[in-house]
Amino acid sequence: TSAFLTFLPSLPENKILVAQRPLLIVANKTATLVCNYTYNGTGKEFRASLHKGTDSAVEVCFISWNTTKISSTSNKEFNCQGAHEKDKVLFNLWNMNANQTDIYFCKIEALYPPPYICNEKSNGTVIHVKETPTQTQEPQSAIPLWIMATVTGVLAFYSMLITAAFINYWQKSKKNMYHQSDYMNMTPRHPPYQKSKGYPSYVPTRDYTAYRS
Repeated sequence: TSAFLTFLPSLPENKILVAQRPLLIVANKTATLVCNYTYNGTGKEFRASLHKGTDSAVEVCFISWNTTKISSTSNKEFNCQGAHEKDKVLFNLWNMNANQTDIYFCKIEALYPPPYICNEKSNGTVIHVKETPTQTQEPQSAIPLWIMATVTGVLAFYSMLITAAFINYWQKSKKNMYHQSDYMNMTPRHPPYQKSKGYPSYVPTRDYTAYRS
């Protein structure tokens, strides 16, 4: 900050001069651009804004303040928040992307009381937003897949062993049942003709009609 202030000479009344650092490298999508300024007028209400592009066509965000109130507003395409300190304005930007790499200018205005005063255009700050790698999470996602494949293979192997053992046991049990049924069939059984009142089957049946007279 002190280095910036060396470029801000003493000014006559009702003049504003702004100094910015020439380059700002952004590696983590977050940046803070500091706008140092000098003003020795009588203004009580101010507005500071951040502009993008060589022609300052895009207003990124702005902050306004007076003796009692501070307010800040951001362009919907940017994430920006302004803050005011003594002799400086800070613009905090986050979630930046490589497409937002450009030159940015600070503009400070004394709005009230009259006369209206605005700083001359500064040299600006080039904000270089680096691309963040997107493939760093691929090795982490491969580890669970290997673990799942190994566990699945082990479970499938044990399932086959259990199934084979069950089939073997079932076949042995079936053979034992067949042997037991064969032993039961070897027991002698009485022929059905022995159920009649003890008479052999070869005795002829008498014809009682011959005795009727």
